[in-house]
Amino acid sequence: MGAKTGVIAYSPSGSPLPHLLRTPRKPGEAATTALIERSFPGWHVTPAEPGTLLDDIRPPANLAYATSFPGVELICCDHFMIDHPSQLPAHLVEAGKGRRLVLHAMHSVVDWLAFAVWEDGLLVRSLSLSPGNGIIENLGEPYPFEQPYWNGEHPVLPDEEDEEPYPLPFHPLELGEDALREMLGFTVEGSIEPGDVDAEAVELLGFTAIDPGGPTPEERRAEFEAIVARMGEPRRLTYGPDGSLQEITTD
Repeated sequence: MGAKTGVIAYSPSGSPLPHLLRTPRKPGEAATTALIERSFPGWHVTPAEPGTLLDDIRPPANLAYATSFPGVELICCDHFMIDHPSQLPAHLVEAGKGRRLVLHAMHSVVDWLAFAVWEDGLLVRSLSLSPGNGIIENLGEPYPFEQPYWNGEHPVLPDEEDEEPYPLPFHPLELGEDALREMLGFTVEGSIEPGDVDAEAVELLGFTAIDPGGPTPEERRAEFEAIVARMGEPRRLTYGPDGSLQEITTD
């Protein structure tokens, strides 16, 4: 899988975001620019080439894509690819008061998935996991679409008979695709289903967004490579007698 995402989106609590994205409107230029400026306070923000939700759901560093139209505010940026979704900057969570806020992030290089949902500014669900680090964060009650994965219905089967078991009971990116369809109405690499959002039809305005106090792109790349190098051997997990996840040891 080559799926990568980094997106947050706001929508009215009573209007599911996928429903709103099925009939997208063109992004309002003034409203979208204001959304970016208040989401990245103190950053250097300038216009860039526009894009689409399909192509730019995880843009390169220093780029952000966004749209704002009645009922929807959505931003794609790698700044949202954080190991602990519950630690999303407070001003972004505060902006979700009276609305629903979702975060979805995944990276195929390390099979990592993270997603979270806030209702009226309150965190109701957060999950982050990868085979190298195991379950990083697991807060709130799992959603119904998650249950088949936690119930062991989507195991990762070995390609060879003597291959080590996959360290998680399911592949994070497979759950990530289902989470993306549930939250935004489409998938990046999954099969297309009737009623899916046409993400290519969701137009986004582009921006450069540079944190003046943050690392350079070269420093960020080096930091990511160092994290991957430090991950070491994957952890293996299985279900214990009480249904909880337990690490498999060699003892």
